[in-house]
Amino acid sequence: DVELRRDMWEMVRKLRESGVTIILTTHYIEEAEEMADRVGVINKGEIILVEEKHALMQKLGRKQLTLHLQNRLQELPQELSDNAVELTEDGHALVYTFDTQQEHTGIAQLLRQLDRHGIDYKDLHSSQSSLEEIFVSLVRERK
Repeated sequence: DVELRRDMWEMVRKLRESGVTIILTTHYIEEAEEMADRVGVINKGEIILVEEKHALMQKLGRKQLTLHLQNRLQELPQELSDNAVELTEDGHALVYTFDTQQEHTGIAQLLRQLDRHGIDYKDLHSSQSSLEEIFVSLVRERK
């Protein structure tokens, strides 16, 4: 029942805002990402971590910078392919994945390389790993 579910989540939000500790077990990671301050991950009955959600996202998350290109690229110049940059299948965007914990992200260097190769972009955006992606990565490491 959609309405019942919505009402239940509203009640949980209000309890949380009032300072009540809520222990939530779910396979719907996006719910945990939205609601949780702290996250625990259990794999095969073993607690593999309990941590503040924000710290976990910073520590284990990765960021992606997507640059939408002005003109389609047939292939990536070698200098760029050495730097964790991938060309999308359609050749219209570059995706650069970087570690959020590094002091230098490498973005400035990447932009200089694009300029050197005459590669223009019309738009860019960044995205952070989701809690679900981090969870899958943690569980996969434990196999």
